[in-house]
Amino acid sequence: MNGSTLQKTAADCAEELPGARLEHPFGSDWEVFKVRGKVFMLMTEVPGRPVVILKADPGDAFALREQNSHITPGYHMNKKHWITLEDGEGVDAKLVEELVTDSYLLVVSHLSKAEQPVDPHAYGSDTRAAR
Repeated sequence: MNGSTLQKTAADCAEELPGARLEHPFGSDWEVFKVRGKVFMLMTEVPGRPVVILKADPGDAFALREQNSHITPGYHMNKKHWITLEDGEGVDAKLVEELVTDSYLLVVSHLSKAEQPVDPHAYGSDTRAAR
């Protein structure tokens, strides 16, 4: 998967998530996806390489970085709680969609029940169980 396809796949997935919104608070070079005002995904180019920056559970983030050379600590973010995804071998649409959805659900799970657009423990459970 090349960089532009990586970002398009991530954006397409994010746009389908309930309550997700695209904003540009840092200028046109940064696409920031939020749910209820909380960031769950950023996209930009680091220098000239398209990347997707996602929230991740610290244990999962460590394992992902160990297993895939195209997943690194979060660019300009807390290195423990964020990952950066680049294009490359082993990065496919399924992985991108899973990481985007997981990031979204992690953020949603920390919202108050009244603010949650979906139940983070049940959302997508029919497709997530197949993993």
